Amino acid sequence: MLTAFTASLLLITISELGDKTFFIAVILAMRHPHRTVFAAVFAALALMTVLSVALGQVMALFPKIYIHYGEIVLFLVLGLKLLYDASKMSAKSDAEIVHEAEEFIETQDSPSALASIPVFGESLRNILLKYSWLRLWMQAFVMTFIAEWGDRTQISTIALAASYNPVFVTLGAILGHGICTAIAVVGGSLIAGRISEQIITAIGGVLFIIFGVAAYFQGI
Repeated sequence: MLTAFTASLLLITISELGDKTFFIAVILAMRHPHRTVFAAVFAALALMTVLSVALGQVMALFPKIYIHYGEIVLFLVLGLKLLYDASKMSAKSDAEIVHEAEEFIETQDSPSALASIPVFGESLRNILLKYSWLRLWMQAFVMTFIAEWGDRTQISTIALAASYNPVFVTLGAILGHGICTAIAVVGGSLIAGRISEQIITAIGGVLFIIFGVAAYFQGI
């Protein structure tokens, strides 16, 4: 249980710092009330965590030997890929990911984007139009959820949930997302320029490799 909690907490916290969803939260917090942005972004990431753990539990239905070696291969491949990506990153990488987040927000953070939000009935849509804070919450939630889908943190959560206690994987991952979201919302504008995407990516790669090696020896 402690391994599940610690592994998910470390992987999520390190991987999420400097990620696109991190900068989405930073930019939104610079434009809108912090509490609303934090609540929406954190809710989206928490829901994504629960869904990822559920997918991991489905994967756990496969024979244990496949899950074990699949987890090892996944962590090692992700780790090596992150290290390779870090080695290819230039000094402009940080600006590029911020620009990517800004472009994504510009396409979603507008009244016209409300039409793309899945709601049930015209009355609920009218409520969103009437209450600006609710519209902001909904838009921040949707854009965070979309940006997080298929991210390396989702993949790592699925892998961990397939092999470890799902409850503690969920708790560790949600806490990690909460820490990163709080950093982004409260002090993101101050530290965004000081976060090196290359260093964070490299650290994440090393962590994935460490957990891959640990998973191998755990099965011996």
